[in-house]
Amino acid sequence: MWSPPNTSTCPPATPILPVILAVLILVGTVISYLPQHLRIIRSGTSEGFSPWFLLLGSTAGTSTLFNVLILQWPLFRCCRVVSPGRCFSYLTAFFQVVMLWFLFILILILYIIYFPHHLKYQRVVHLSSPRSAYGTLTEEEDEASSIPDHPLNDDGTHGAISGSKGKLETTSEWRTGVIVSVVVFIHFLLFLFLSLTLLIALPPTPPHPLVRHLAAFLGLSSALLTAFEFTPQLYKTYRAKLVGALSISTMMIQVPGSMVLVLSLILSPGTEWSTWLVYVVGLCMQACLLIMCLIWKRRQSRLGINDFGVILDSPPEVEGEETALIR
Repeated sequence: MWSPPNTSTCPPATPILPVILAVLILVGTVISYLPQHLRIIRSGTSEGFSPWFLLLGSTAGTSTLFNVLILQWPLFRCCRVVSPGRCFSYLTAFFQVVMLWFLFILILILYIIYFPHHLKYQRVVHLSSPRSAYGTLTEEEDEASSIPDHPLNDDGTHGAISGSKGKLETTSEWRTGVIVSVVVFIHFLLFLFLSLTLLIALPPTPPHPLVRHLAAFLGLSSALLTAFEFTPQLYKTYRAKLVGALSISTMMIQVPGSMVLVLSLILSPGTEWSTWLVYVVGLCMQACLLIMCLIWKRRQSRLGINDFGVILDSPPEVEGEETALIR
């Protein structure tokens, strides 16, 4: 373990105004994510989320988390020799990034817990038959396989096929969600181990080239992941033409809030462009998703359907469009 730094080498306490701003952003971040978390829990479904969006967002958040950890490691070391208040002023940017990461990971957890049951399983009827060597169905099997067991899914396909010969299997979307969760967990453990190993084993002053390269890699990879983060969600929402489980309230808070967050990160000590660039990119992409959801929300109101495509009790304002509810 390296000896603690001299107090004279530590930067002065951050001015009170940026600290207050950072605390307000921290509280606002929690408030902005609450509508999204509560929406999934109350509706009992995470339908509408793209697992690839959650994968890219989670890994981007993890990369940003360890980027800030590495860049502010000298400030962590200074916390051993300065007052708690001064230490807190140093690490406000780190606390913000940790909170953002945790709240987004919580969406991934809720996505798995509240994954819609009708999209989790499907009944598969194999076309081969023990009575035929040519893979054709018997008359009874053919009749049974032609009757849907569930209503149409969003893409126009049946969720399952009835028949005693059918085999219940998990869907590719559910398997993708599980794989995404495992990849996110492994990605976090990998960079946690790598970052702490280099920070503890290598001399802290001056920063070792390996540490600087790792911080740059994490910052750039985070920006790259964020640049593509909203692409699968934008595509999925565009094709569904439904808001789904996405929370418009959360996005309406987060889009202007991200502008304030970027300003706060720029003013925080120990950060650089690789830290806040990711949030600039994410801000632009999320604004596009918000606009799209507002357009679909208006369309849903016109057609008389809810966010999941279910017909409401009141008749739609425009007749003849009921057939276009789920494309």
